[in-house]
Formats: sequence, structure tokens, C-alpha cells
Amino acid sequence: GAYVPIDPEYPAERIAYMLQDSGVSLVLAQSHLALAASAQVLAVDTLDLSGGPDTNPGVELTGEHLAYVIYTSGSTGRPKGAANRHVSLFNRLAWMQEAYALQPGEVVLQKTPFSFDVSVWEFFWPLMQGAVLAVAAPGDHRDPARLIALIEQHGVSTLHFVPSMLQAFLGHGEVERCTSLRRIVCSGEALPEPVQAEVFRRLPEARLFNLYGPTEAAIDVTHWTCREDGHNHVAIGRPIAATHVHVLDAHLNPVPTGVGGELYLGGVGLARGYLHKAALSSERFVADPFDPQGGRLYRTGDRVRWREDGQLEYLGRLD
Repeated sequence: GAYVPIDPEYPAERIAYMLQDSGVSLVLAQSHLALAASAQVLAVDTLDLSGGPDTNPGVELTGEHLAYVIYTSGSTGRPKGAANRHVSLFNRLAWMQEAYALQPGEVVLQKTPFSFDVSVWEFFWPLMQGAVLAVAAPGDHRDPARLIALIEQHGVSTLHFVPSMLQAFLGHGEVERCTSLRRIVCSGEALPEPVQAEVFRRLPEARLFNLYGPTEAAIDVTHWTCREDGHNHVAIGRPIAATHVHVLDAHLNPVPTGVGGELYLGGVGLARGYLHKAALSSERFVADPFDPQGGRLYRTGDRVRWREDGQLEYLGRLD
């Protein structure tokens, strides 16, 4: 089955809408939270599972079943639930392991609020590889001093930052204490080149990776290993496995190298669509004019261009 992460800090009206719109049948929560839910609510902090079986449940699933639904706030209207499939998530996690080779015994810090899709790989990638999952307390992701302490305490090798929080983290005077760091993964915003340079200077043992992807395409769809390449803007790279991208004009024609256009995504990573929103899904997930087999493309609304070196560069939103 699929899970729907709901942040208890959301306004009550938003929580109620997400519970109603998603149609969840079971809510896992802490006992102090008052939820106006028609579904069954289990308080996980008081639940006694000691008498339960120690074997995995027999659940019949295929790759086309939904794995998770994450609600995103559009520029207008109510939140919409991007419904992502198991096959899409597995492709993303398998690619990540092939690209970054997480080893058993390494430590991944899970600090992204679980209402954001980055949390999905933070949770499941280390568990799939027999690595250690260290879970930060809510709010720790905003506290550089606390993050430094956690990295030292657990010997964290891998963690994620949105670039603005990476910049705040680097502003702390004791970042150099984080000698265990080997991978810093960035996504969610454009990565400024000066921030990249600061990582190289302050944390020379860590590699920096810049990823790009919308919630509608299983977390990330392009990747770039950061390096000093003489460009003023950090690339978002090239597609991950089983993914293809197109940079198109308003008439769905490919644009030349160096010219900005809208980024369209295709491949196994695409979400099934928006939950219970067929019209909106048809508007954003369109027929692929380059695929005779009848595939789909997702219109990102992001403006990008191909660089001369064959890498994608993010230029901003079209709206």
C-alpha cells in the first residue's frame, strides 16, 4: 500500500483536507495529537506490538501499485497529491546506489521533514543497503550547531541540504569538525556557485552532488557531481537511469543548445498523476510526441538549457 506523510505542524484545515482527499484508511499518529479523521487512528507511542508475529506480512504488490502520495502546494488552489509508484521509487533508489555506492556501516542522517520527498530516499536508501539510519529530531534541520553535533556523534557520512540551509550550515564556525562527511546531496533550489566553492574549501573530504527533480517524478531525475568547471552556475547535470528529458519551446519543438526552454520529463520515474484530479493530471502529464509507443511527459514549468558540455543548467521558473 501507499503512505501519505502529514506534518502535524500543518494548519488543522490543511490536515483535514489531506486526510479527506487522500481517503486514507489508517492514520498512525502520536497520542497527544487531536485529529479529526474518519479513518482508524492508531497511537504509535502507546501501541503494544509485543504479541505480534515476527515475520513479514504477506502483501501482494506490483511495481504499478502506489508507494507514496506527497501533497504539494501549487501556485493556486488547494494542495494536490502526487501519486508515485513502487517501480518509480525503486528505480530512483537503485540508481542512487549505483551512482554513490553506500556501504554497510555508513551512516545517513535523516533530517528532511517527511512531508517532503527527499525524506523518502533518506529513509529507504540506507535500509536497503544495510547502512545505519540516524534520525534527527524535528527542527534539527534548521539548527547548524545541532547538525554538527549529530554528525560528530553518529559519524555521519551522507546527508542532504537544500542550498539555502547548506549556506546557513557553512556559516557556522565549526563546520570543519565534520570530518566524517563523504557525501553532501543538494536539491530543492538552485545551488549558488559560491556555496559550492565554500564546500570545497571547508569540507575537502566531502563530495558535493547537485540533484534536480519535482515531486511528480520520484524525487530526482537529473544529477551532477560538483566540480570547479569554470561556469558561473552549477549544472543540474544529466538524467538518471531509465529517465529521459527534453528541452522544448511552446510548440513542443526541441530548442538548440544554449537556448532556454521548458523542461519535460519522461521515463519510469513519472508519477501516476495527481490523486483524484484527472483534469489537472491531463494538463501536466501530456502525450510524448517523440514516443511512438504512447508514452507520457511531465511538464515541469522549469526553464533550463543545454550547455555546450552536454549538461543541463537551471534558469528558473516559467511562471
